[in-house]
Amino acid sequence: MIRTTRRAVLATGLAAPFVARAQAQPRAVVLGGSVPMTGAAAETGLNVLHGYQAAVKRIDEMGGIQAGGQTYRFELRLVDDASDPSRAVTLIQRQVDERVPLFLGSFGSNIVLPTCAITERARRPMVQAGGGSDQIFTQGRRYVFGMFPRATRQFETVTEFFKSLDPRPRTFAVLYTNDPFSRFSAEGAKVSLTNAGFQVSDPVQLPATVTDVTTVLARIRETQPDVLVATTHDEHSLLITRQMISSNTNVKLAYFGLGPQTAAYRQAVGRYADSILTASYWASNAPFQCPYFGSAKGFEEYYNRNFQRPLAYHMASGAACILAFAEALKAAGSPDPAKLRDALAAMDFPCFYGRIKFTPQGDGDPILMGTLVAQVQNGKLEIVGPPAAATARPIWPAPPWNERG
Repeated sequence: MIRTTRRAVLATGLAAPFVARAQAQPRAVVLGGSVPMTGAAAETGLNVLHGYQAAVKRIDEMGGIQAGGQTYRFELRLVDDASDPSRAVTLIQRQVDERVPLFLGSFGSNIVLPTCAITERARRPMVQAGGGSDQIFTQGRRYVFGMFPRATRQFETVTEFFKSLDPRPRTFAVLYTNDPFSRFSAEGAKVSLTNAGFQVSDPVQLPATVTDVTTVLARIRETQPDVLVATTHDEHSLLITRQMISSNTNVKLAYFGLGPQTAAYRQAVGRYADSILTASYWASNAPFQCPYFGSAKGFEEYYNRNFQRPLAYHMASGAACILAFAEALKAAGSPDPAKLRDALAAMDFPCFYGRIKFTPQGDGDPILMGTLVAQVQNGKLEIVGPPAAATARPIWPAPPWNERG
């Protein structure tokens, strides 16, 4: 079994960008970057890190990547940014100065946004699965690519799910925190829901650091919306859920963009997590085929054989970042950053994660790489939308808190 430790990941910190090997051995191409291994975003950051590691391990087992008559392998040089944007900026600038050629992203738009600005100036490609803020993709950058659609385009499939419910919900309340991803996600949700004919109250902004939402929840109990949509990060979603339970704030459905997809959230909330909705960008029973893992199910089986951390879709999206670099390397014929950038921009690659194709601005295609809708049922995530990918029927309306479990 592989056990990830901060020390082990940091140990590659002094490696040269291209490491000479004995004859006939794969040539190492360093993938730099920072990951929140500690701090507020560590739960999901470690998930993404495990995905990176799983794909690198699999490529090594397959003998490397053949490109331009040479065999290559990837070497991770990932450091702990401790969920701190300022620390991440310092670490990424140091790696750029050390001539690291290619970069993986951190988790959280508040970290990806300033760090991709550094790699953009240096013309070093970054592929990331942690930042969806529109600001990442709408300021003319050419070297950053994302596994998700930009935030304002992420809610379309969720809206379609709500339209499919019988009876249809009528009223929605939207919460978000004061950070780029959460804010743009809330704006996108309101526009999408309003265009579909739903009644949506003005989104309520919470501080970037939230410790109490009792006033907001009192308002929800007063207005009684059918659905609460919270475009919040893991730790904030957990806080809101706990305070909804303790204050007996009930809605017919609660949707949290991040949080319920992690085992840590479901364990922390226990039986109360049942019926909560979330986004999921990947499912192990999806009908996707892959030359590296065979299928979506094949990735799940490979991951579970080699890692102990519970699988979530962030592992899959992290692994997909590595495979995108691998396929770009094949197409480019060399690890030259400019050639790899062009290969990424032209990519149209089917893999276990789905079909990887980026928009001209670098975010994931909103149709091909849009979200699935998942619901916690009996402690597990079930896909409830779209219908073609569903593994279970949705629980609608959700039972009140005191009737769960």
